[in-house]
Amino acid sequence: MSKEYYKKRIIDLRASIAKEREAKKKDNAYYADLIKRASSPSSKANYRKSKVDRAASHDRRIESLKRDIESAKASLKRSK
Repeated sequence: MSKEYYKKRIIDLRASIAKEREAKKKDNAYYADLIKRASSPSSKANYRKSKVDRAASHDRRIESLKRDIESAKASLKRSK
């Protein structure tokens, strides 16, 4: 693969991380609103669990993208 490919890939991955962080913020706000409006303690607990699970999912995706960036950087160095 060419150097340009890896450079573009790194830029795209960074943009994906930014999108994922925004999605995490939106989900956190969404679940916070659901928790605030929940009427029963059990539904509040379920929403809290969902919020934590969803945030963890976003964190895993962000970490995966960071690993992909490191891999692309290493490939870029090897291609020189």
